Amino acid sequence: MKYLFILALFPLMVQAQSVTNQRLYDTIPFIPEHTPQRIEKFAKEPIVTGRVIFLGNSITEMGDWKKATGDTTVVNRGIGGDITYGVLKRLKDVTDRQPSKLFILLGINDIGKDIPDVVIADNYLKIVNEIHNKCPQTKVYVESVLPLNPTMKNFPQHYDKEEHVLAVNKLLQANASIGKYIFVDIFHLFVDGNGRLKSELSYEGLHLKPEAYPIWVAYLKKQRYL
Repeated sequence: MKYLFILALFPLMVQAQSVTNQRLYDTIPFIPEHTPQRIEKFAKEPIVTGRVIFLGNSITEMGDWKKATGDTTVVNRGIGGDITYGVLKRLKDVTDRQPSKLFILLGINDIGKDIPDVVIADNYLKIVNEIHNKCPQTKVYVESVLPLNPTMKNFPQHYDKEEHVLAVNKLLQANASIGKYIFVDIFHLFVDGNGRLKSELSYEGLHLKPEAYPIWVAYLKKQRYL
């Protein structure tokens, strides 16, 4: 599969600190060598304004958004392994394109790196504020972090933190008025009766299979976000 390499995640590199007021987590994306490859690809694409952009990590990158939405002009700005800190560094590519709508899905890799929930939510506000400042006409949609299913085979060990997914989602929803964005709950679309990611829609309890994306897009259209 084209994006199979994304599923091979790297061990968490937590930098131990002896001073309590220093952060105990790193801010490097999970697949650091993949980031410049994607950014180089983005830079080669012509800048066309007014498009719909999907921004995020591997879950976004793996989506065939043009097919799912029926819109060949949709822009995919997902990078496997990316975190909120990584997106903050590459926002110019997004703001230069002055999107009409921006859908953001981030956070699970931050959680995997033990970045605190409140820091993730704060980084979201920084991302959204930058979008509002540079692209005042852009409608910003912040999507909930997806459920996990650690009972599935090959579930990556650093992501078994379901309580943090719930906590981050609560913060993202609570901050919607502050950040002037629309919070979109897609968590409920993919959760089973046990509060876990539906196994039939996932490869290993973290990433989505292709058949999950039309469900996602159908909900966005039903809510008139697309």
